[in-house]
Amino acid sequence: MSLAERLNEDMKQAMKAQDKFRLSAIRMVRASVKNQEIELRRPLEDNEVLDILSREVKQRKDSLQEFTKAGRDDLAKDLQAEIDIIAQYLPQQLTEEEIKAIVTQTIQETGASSKADMGKLMGALMPKVKGRADGKLVNQIVQQQLQ
Repeated sequence: MSLAERLNEDMKQAMKAQDKFRLSAIRMVRASVKNQEIELRRPLEDNEVLDILSREVKQRKDSLQEFTKAGRDDLAKDLQAEIDIIAQYLPQQLTEEEIKAIVTQTIQETGASSKADMGKLMGALMPKVKGRADGKLVNQIVQQQLQ
């Protein structure tokens, strides 16, 4: 079952269970997927749906930080719940140790030795961790390793 089909099935289940919050979160994600399909004029592949899911989680995490700073715990709680729902469709996230191992391996493969090589390194690294790691965390680990 593709991710888009799984989203549709889960939306139907949320409707039947009358889980309005889950239904709302899934509908928002499906709307993003549908907009992308309309823009490209074709159905999306699973990796493209994963990109959209990752983007949605990232947007919500950024908003979550802002709401937390502003002391809006009520909105932060709702956003965290949405993140948890969307994260169920993403692949298992890599641990920091796993990311460090992949970064070390990629540094050896590319021969990167300084921050000047960071663009080349990130270009080779990001496809390996796509959808399984937060880009900010990967970037921080790369900077630590290149020092």
